[in-house]
Amino acid sequence: MVLILVTSFVLLLAQSAVLASQSAAAADLAALAAADALRGVSAGEPCAVAAAVAARHDARLISCREGGDQSIEVRTQSTARSVLGPATGRARAGPPP
Repeated sequence: MVLILVTSFVLLLAQSAVLASQSAAAADLAALAAADALRGVSAGEPCAVAAAVAARHDARLISCREGGDQSIEVRTQSTARSVLGPATGRARAGPPP
C-alpha cells in the first residue's frame, strides 16, 4: 500500500515537472518570436505573435510587456493542469539588460 502511494506521488511530481518544462519552453519561444516582431524581423504585433506561438505549444499568454530597449517579457500558463496546479513560464528576449 505504501509503495502505491509513493509511486503515485512520484508520478504526480514527474507530471508537474514535465508541464513546467513545457510552459517554460512555450514562454521562451513566444518571447523570441515577439522580440523578432518588435525589431521588425518578422511581421505582426509582438504580443499577438507571442500569443499565437504560446497557443501552438499548448499554453496561453498571461502577460506580455515590451521594454524600452527593444526587449520583451512574456509569461505563459500551460493549458493542461496537474493535480498540483497549473504550470507557468516566464521569459525575456532582446538585448542584454
